[in-house]
Amino acid sequence: MGKGGGCVPSKTKLPVGVSDQDPPLPERNSPIITQNQNQSESATQTHSTTIQNSTTLALKKLKIFIIFYSMYGHVEFLARRMKKGVDSIDGVEAVLFRVPETLPVEVLEQMKAPPKGDEIPVVSVDELVNADGFLFGFPTRFGSMSSQMKAFFDSTDELWMEQKLAGVPAGFFVSTGTQGGGQETTAWTAITQLAHHGMLYVPIGYTFGAGMFRMDSIRGGSPYGAGVFSGDGSRQPTETELALAEHQGKYMATVVKRYAKPFSLVSGNNHS
Repeated sequence: MGKGGGCVPSKTKLPVGVSDQDPPLPERNSPIITQNQNQSESATQTHSTTIQNSTTLALKKLKIFIIFYSMYGHVEFLARRMKKGVDSIDGVEAVLFRVPETLPVEVLEQMKAPPKGDEIPVVSVDELVNADGFLFGFPTRFGSMSSQMKAFFDSTDELWMEQKLAGVPAGFFVSTGTQGGGQETTAWTAITQLAHHGMLYVPIGYTFGAGMFRMDSIRGGSPYGAGVFSGDGSRQPTETELALAEHQGKYMATVVKRYAKPFSLVSGNNHS
C-alpha cells in the first residue's frame, strides 16, 4: 500500500484481464487511433508510394545494349546509326559496346584492319544483366557469325546456367562481303545462341516498308535484320542500308517498351 494511493501493480505481473498476447495499452495522454484513421493513413501512404514509383518510372530509361564486332568498320557504321534509331524513341536509350578481340595485333596489322579507338568500351559479361534488350552485330564467316562474337557468346556460360537473360528481346545485324555471302544465314544460324539463353528473337520482318522491296540498287539487309555489303572492304554503306539500321533501332525500342515490366525500370535489372 503506497502513501495516499492505492495498490501499485507489480512490474512483472499484468493487470487482471490483460493477457501477455494482448497489444500494449496506450499511454494515458496518447491519442486514440480509430480503424477509419488507420485505413485513411494506409491509403495516403499507398498513394504516396504510387506517385514516387511513377516518378521513378518516368525518369528511368530502358537500356538496349548494341554489342558488335567490326573488323573494318562496316558493322560499326550500322551500330552507330542503329543507336540513333533507339535513342529517338521516348524512354529508351542505346549503349554501344564492342566484344573482345581474339586476334593478335600482328595478325590484324597484316589483315590491314584499322585500329579501334577507346570511345566505345569493350563489354563485360557481367554487364549483360543490366540490359532490357540486345542488338548483336557481326560480320559473317562462311555463313555464320565471326569467331570473335562466338567467343563472346561462349563466355556467357554462367549466365546461361542460371538463365539470367531469359525473356530478354534480342536481334541481329550483319555484314557480308558479297550478295550471296550470308545476309540471312548469318543471322539465322545465330538464333541458336538466343535459344539456349531463353532470349526472345526479334526479326524486323518487312516493317521497313517499300525500302525492303527496291531492286534498283544493291542493298544489304533482310527480314532477319539490317545488313551491309563490304565487298573488298572499301565499299561504304549506302543510305538505304543505314536507314534500315536506324529503322531496326526504332523497331527494337518499341518492342522492348512493350515487353518491359514496370519493376524493371525501378530496379534496373529484372533478370536476377
